[in-house]
Amino acid sequence: MNNLSKVLLVLGVVSSSLVYSGPIDKAIEGDHRSEENKQRDEYRNPKETLEFFGFKPDMTVVEIWPGGGWYTEILAPVLKEKGQYIAGNFDPESDVKYYTDSLAKFKKNFVSEKSRYGNVKLSVFAPPGKVEIAEPGTADMVLTFRNVHNWYMRGGEEGLTAAFEGFYKALKPGGVLGVVEHRLPKGSDPEKQASSGYMLESWVIKWAEKAGFELAASSDINANPKDTADHPKGVWTLPPRLRLGEKDKEKYLSIGESDRMTLKFVKPIAK
Repeated sequence: MNNLSKVLLVLGVVSSSLVYSGPIDKAIEGDHRSEENKQRDEYRNPKETLEFFGFKPDMTVVEIWPGGGWYTEILAPVLKEKGQYIAGNFDPESDVKYYTDSLAKFKKNFVSEKSRYGNVKLSVFAPPGKVEIAEPGTADMVLTFRNVHNWYMRGGEEGLTAAFEGFYKALKPGGVLGVVEHRLPKGSDPEKQASSGYMLESWVIKWAEKAGFELAASSDINANPKDTADHPKGVWTLPPRLRLGEKDKEKYLSIGESDRMTLKFVKPIAK
């Protein structure tokens, strides 16, 4: 805080929240985000997570499979002026209707809204065949939120290998891969990863390192000790999906969203 801001704060001319508010705060607090999305901040901790990864407004950032754009609403406005947001999204040539419908909705909500989100770019991410999410060596950061299980459930070890190799190729030397994923408790049967939506942290680290990444740091920012990860319908038993409907609804609401690993990997700088 500069001296002028300190004086204005003492005089009550500006509030402390305004003085300390940065680009990430402004995006998180923005009116463009629905109250439903904001309510999930409690479990997704976007500011703390992005700061942990080292996210900055002047970066070129690729978000993998942004879905409905929960994080896009935060990332794209911050990157609008000085950076570049790229969505590594579903394949427009896919024969899976969910993928093509989701992509069309994303284009309508984000790509066409340039005044709010800037020049949002699209690339195709469909492992194992299509993983060129950016020009090689051009991205400062690749982010993926709760997606690793999808690549494993759909493509097995081949899918994981291709995904992490694609991230590595897209990043600059020194670039960061940020991963948030539903966490299967240490020591659990690896077979549970095939259908539960949860992944072993050791496996995620193994596949990232296999691609050439180094684990720089891990965090419990998105941990939830109430989650035992042994639910009837996997991770989708918990909110927001609540796949069991009204059955034991209060029980799962009291647990909250899943326990999640938060891992920061770095592409080494060649010596």
